[in-house]
Amino acid sequence: MTATDIHRTIDAVWRIESARLIASLARMLRDVGLAEELAQDALVAALEKWPESGVPDQPGAWLMATAKHRAIDRLRRSKLQQRKHEEIARELEDEQAHADDAHLDALDNPFNDDLLRLVFTACHPVLPTHAQVALTLRLLGGLTTDEIARAFLVPEPTIAQRIVRAKRTLAEKQVPYEMPRGDELNERLASVLAVIYLIFNEGYAATAGDDWMRPGLCEDALRLGRMLAELMPNEPEVHGLVALMEIQASRSAARVAPDGEPVLLLEQNRARWDQLLIHRGLAALDRAQKQSAARGTTPGGPYTLQAAIAACHARAVTAEETDWAAIVGLYGALARITPSPVIELNRAVALSMLFGPESGLAVVDALTDEPALKDYHLLPAVRGDLLKKLERWDEARDAFERAAQMTRNAREQALLRRRAAECEAAAGANDVVIPPSSKRSA
Repeated sequence: MTATDIHRTIDAVWRIESARLIASLARMLRDVGLAEELAQDALVAALEKWPESGVPDQPGAWLMATAKHRAIDRLRRSKLQQRKHEEIARELEDEQAHADDAHLDALDNPFNDDLLRLVFTACHPVLPTHAQVALTLRLLGGLTTDEIARAFLVPEPTIAQRIVRAKRTLAEKQVPYEMPRGDELNERLASVLAVIYLIFNEGYAATAGDDWMRPGLCEDALRLGRMLAELMPNEPEVHGLVALMEIQASRSAARVAPDGEPVLLLEQNRARWDQLLIHRGLAALDRAQKQSAARGTTPGGPYTLQAAIAACHARAVTAEETDWAAIVGLYGALARITPSPVIELNRAVALSMLFGPESGLAVVDALTDEPALKDYHLLPAVRGDLLKKLERWDEARDAFERAAQMTRNAREQALLRRRAAECEAAAGANDVVIPPSSKRSA
């Protein structure tokens, strides 16, 4: 195995094992920042030793053992809280005395409580959302600071500061490294799911930059969602979120033209949709719906309902076969449990497909003064599309131009301006006066 192959192997092992490693260390040390530092030390040791000695048979167990040794050394050198440190050091030494297979078994346990505690710690409400996202990708996604910065088009020092401040805040606020209970669990779980979906959405429809999509972020969010579904198998909304992401991710190949331009849902080549992801998504949706029914919460929570909407598109072989009546009903159910002008805007699109553009436009026009949509470029974009279908070319052009000015994504901006130009051309064609002689000859 070449040095390059070994480095690639180390990178793959780190992506797989880092979250479990940090989670186990954080439980022992009660300090997420120190846990990550020691895990990084173990990674550095692997980078130094494995190219010479080769990759061990149990790389995850090797990293854990190395990190624990570093933890013991760090605690022995520390003069603060000596008694507590000695107790932890003895605990670590006792655990280290067990066979490496025992460590590997603990690492490979998909229901690892330590990992679940780390999920809820990274998404703790004392942290602002942008810090939760950065810390989640760093601790649970195994991404480097540079990778996170490039994914979100943010300077690397900014991401580094967010992560440092987040860990400092967790320490200063003495956030307990534990699972929330009772009603607090539901509140905190909603925050965890929101962070994962935010990461997915930034990959699925980038808010800024030159690319329509950033598939790497979608993959990271899917990995986090699947992991959470294994850790919390009896939470229907977890499966609902996974179903939603799986089905949406299935369209990725069809959402971008060969030249990088966006392809909208109804114009996509459905033969390019990933059937494996659709199958997985539908299975997760079925699980979410059955669990919701067992709890008496049919038709489900917001992620389950959104997944059901996505499933209507996934089941339609062609755009014309889409069950728009079912989608309108699902958006209505979604609006009842989580009222939102964005949901109402999406319902307007479904209404226009079911009953015609006038019905959708009436709903959209009622949203134009909604403060929450003041900077939401999809409001004028949807309005422009409906006006275009009604052949109100000048109004449609103005709406597309406004939407283009509001978005920060270069690909989306180009698409909207092209649609505005099409409306301009159509308006100009209608303004041409055909001479009487031409009419007679026609």
